[in-house]
Amino acid sequence: MLYHIHEFNHHAMTPVRMMAQAVNMLATNPLLPASHTGLGRTVAASTDVFERVTRKYHKPEFGLSDTVVDGQLVEVRERIVERKPFCNLIHFERQLEEPRDDPAVLVVAALSGHYATLMRGTVQALLPEHDVYITDWTNARDVALWHGEFDMESYVSYLIEFMDVLGPDTTMLAVCQPGVPVLCANALMAEDDNPNRPYAMVLMGSPIDTRVSPTAVNLFAESKDMSWFKRRFIQTVPAPYMGAGRKVYPGFLQLGGFMAMNVERHMDAHRDYFNHLIEGDGDSAAAHRAFYDEYLSVMDMPAAFYLETIEKVFKEHHLPEGRMMLGERLVRPEAIGDVALFTVEGEKDDITGLGQTEAAHGLLTGLPDALKAHMVCPGVGHYGIFNGRRWREMILPRVSQFIRRARARKGFGPSVEAGPTDSEIAATAVARRGPSRPEGPRSVPSEDVAAESAAGAAEAETTVTRSRATARVKTAGRSGAAESGGGLNGTARAGRPAARRPVTEVAPG
Repeated sequence: MLYHIHEFNHHAMTPVRMMAQAVNMLATNPLLPASHTGLGRTVAASTDVFERVTRKYHKPEFGLSDTVVDGQLVEVRERIVERKPFCNLIHFERQLEEPRDDPAVLVVAALSGHYATLMRGTVQALLPEHDVYITDWTNARDVALWHGEFDMESYVSYLIEFMDVLGPDTTMLAVCQPGVPVLCANALMAEDDNPNRPYAMVLMGSPIDTRVSPTAVNLFAESKDMSWFKRRFIQTVPAPYMGAGRKVYPGFLQLGGFMAMNVERHMDAHRDYFNHLIEGDGDSAAAHRAFYDEYLSVMDMPAAFYLETIEKVFKEHHLPEGRMMLGERLVRPEAIGDVALFTVEGEKDDITGLGQTEAAHGLLTGLPDALKAHMVCPGVGHYGIFNGRRWREMILPRVSQFIRRARARKGFGPSVEAGPTDSEIAATAVARRGPSRPEGPRSVPSEDVAAESAAGAAEAETTVTRSRATARVKTAGRSGAAESGGGLNGTARAGRPAARRPVTEVAPG
């Protein structure tokens, strides 16, 4: 019923919204003298803000039409490699004049409210030196009932099928929520000796073991029983959507949670936007629109996956306790013996606490220490792990270096020399930024501070309230023999014995 009420309210506002658009067109017409007066600008700003806060935001575009490779501008084209009911596998094809032997990276985007386009900055930074793919999840309200339910087992099955398409010369990179299914997929592939398992996986800010350094997100999830989540958040998709009758966690409920966490800041941002429109500050107004076009675009999540994630990951900790079941199969992380693991955490991450991602090392007891690495990036919150300046300047160099070394170890790429040290990475980052200079007021969150709080907090609320065949070996220049390898890390946590730490410990500062 709540979904029907929301749709009714949206459609009821349509005439008023259209009237506001018409008035805005008149008030901004440069041929009308009134548009140049204070009153005209105030009317234009008011109608603009009203239309934006009452509209329905659809899925944004990635908009990555080009990149720079070896100093040359290169066109980038999006191509759907594999279509599934709940997800498409997208390839960002660089139109290179000559082929490059760059590592392939499968970016596993979170199925957590926002679209995969939230990872735009991640993909953009990877493109110059990597062959990038991404999981583009579909809005559950657009998936017909006959496609069945989508749960954790379905998610993991999708990842395995995507790896069968891409082949073993690939790295899986998961940010936040996908860390659990990515680890599960690798465990099943290792146990089955699947020849298309990746040579490395990178887990960034992932809730592998939420018993470690629990955050407000984790405590909230544990404070409610499952019936509360079902009663408060599960709705039925109405007609005329293709998925009519499907049980979902609606995007508009998620968005309400996002906004409620930082009401004053969002109100301040819109007030500043209103003032920028009156003052004619087009750059600040455009920055506000760009941010909120992405932030306010949310999708419905499949109810089965959402509830299972809440129960198994955030409340009952099935994976770290060794009782994660996918269908009739028990997930055995200790079966992973040759897939290198790199974990990344942010020092100020208030969504996935310090140690929750690092806990993956303790689960992979069959993986040699030489194939493990971990970094903690100072001064970085959840959103900054995969987006913004510190991701590009501090985290990406380490991730790229790890990927190339793991690839060379498996025989897919050339040997890699020792990478830059922490101090060298930090010095390079400072040199790129140049001398510090004061910044003017902003109407929307900045790249590394408030955006971290806004989009990061959005990810937090989403996580809390929803958290939850013959293999085809890829060719096309990617070949190589599989190489099997053989560790624990950290101090004793949540009842696990203390053990050795992985190779890399601290990120550049």
